[in-house]
Amino acid sequence: MTRSASPRVPAYASLAAIGLLGALAARRPELAVLAAPFALTLAFGLRPERTSGVSVNLSLTRARALEGDEIGAELLVTSVAPVERLELLLVLPRGLELVSGENPVAIRLGWDDERRVELTLRAVRWGNYVLGDIRLRGRDRLGLKVWEQQFRQPKTLRVYPLPETLRQLLPPAATQANTGNQVARLKGEGLEFADLRPFAPGDRVRSINWRASARRAGMSGELVVNERHPERNADVILFLDTFAEARTGTASSLDLAVRATATLATRYLERRDRVGLVSFGGMLRWLVPGMGLAQRYRIVDALLETEVVFNYVWKDVSIIPARTLPPQALVIAVTPLLDDRSVAALLDLRARGHDLVVLEISPVPFAEPGESELERLAHRLWLLHRQELRARYESIGVAVATWREDLPLDAVLEGVRAYRRHARLARV
Repeated sequence: MTRSASPRVPAYASLAAIGLLGALAARRPELAVLAAPFALTLAFGLRPERTSGVSVNLSLTRARALEGDEIGAELLVTSVAPVERLELLLVLPRGLELVSGENPVAIRLGWDDERRVELTLRAVRWGNYVLGDIRLRGRDRLGLKVWEQQFRQPKTLRVYPLPETLRQLLPPAATQANTGNQVARLKGEGLEFADLRPFAPGDRVRSINWRASARRAGMSGELVVNERHPERNADVILFLDTFAEARTGTASSLDLAVRATATLATRYLERRDRVGLVSFGGMLRWLVPGMGLAQRYRIVDALLETEVVFNYVWKDVSIIPARTLPPQALVIAVTPLLDDRSVAALLDLRARGHDLVVLEISPVPFAEPGESELERLAHRLWLLHRQELRARYESIGVAVATWREDLPLDAVLEGVRAYRRHARLARV
């Protein structure tokens, strides 16, 4: 706690001294009468008082929220001694805004008194927030003494990205051996019908197609059985590019990338696939593929700590642990395609045989063409370079989808699904 005197104290002291000295010098007692109120105010206002003993307790209605949700906060202020005027401020980090309530607020406390200050906050942006920086400023009744105090009561608030609508996911080129919801192209035990074949020793009786066998009874008299596609799961690696971002005001391509990555992770985990995360940028972070609700929270919590860290060191995929990129995994790269290191890393992944899909977070809405002719020419050349880069990926069999905030993510990925179906049929 820090204590200080109000600017009124030197002013009152000066007026009292001038009045008393003037009364003595001029022998005019009325000047002393005029100076007496200022002297009495200082005498009563600066006398030692009992400490107020103010304490503040912060509580939040919940510790997790989505972007755009409202969170209730309550400040419980208690005091042992009276405080004539107490100014209270809860410092809000960037990304949270005040919806209702007063912040800062001035209150008055009596003997053994308590007051509750209720606030409503709105989460504007995803992230990990720490609330609890509370600052107090108290004044006495005469306004001559001021004391300030700061409380730190860390309360963690996790704001998750707002999910996008996604009805259909990208199918992998190959499935794994574990049971899941993805229909494999191989034939085996499953639910999806694949083909008919003659009965062989060892086949189960329940696999016999009696209707088809009856139709063939007059021709060969042999039984036929159903072949089915097994239900398998897939390994999906979400490759998040954090080398660079495009930003305009509070909006950025990184916000869209995190939102898309969180949506894809949630949907694939709901389908019982194994999902991993690689944050490839100035700092390398990764999560090995896993399943279940716990893996979902691991991925989303890792995304909340995502930030662009500037680094001039050249990095390639060789620094990524091998177990993070399992064989036959579907790698979905979420990137603005602004840094040459991420562009080269994706080309390297494709050269190593990984099933790669590029979800480009378009930086074009964040880049203005400019006013001069030279700036507009540079903008057109930049757009042509981006078209050449997308064509380069497509020439090696990598589908590229360009997503902007004004487009549905599901519609953008439909073009990728059509491209992959066409490419698969062409290979057949």
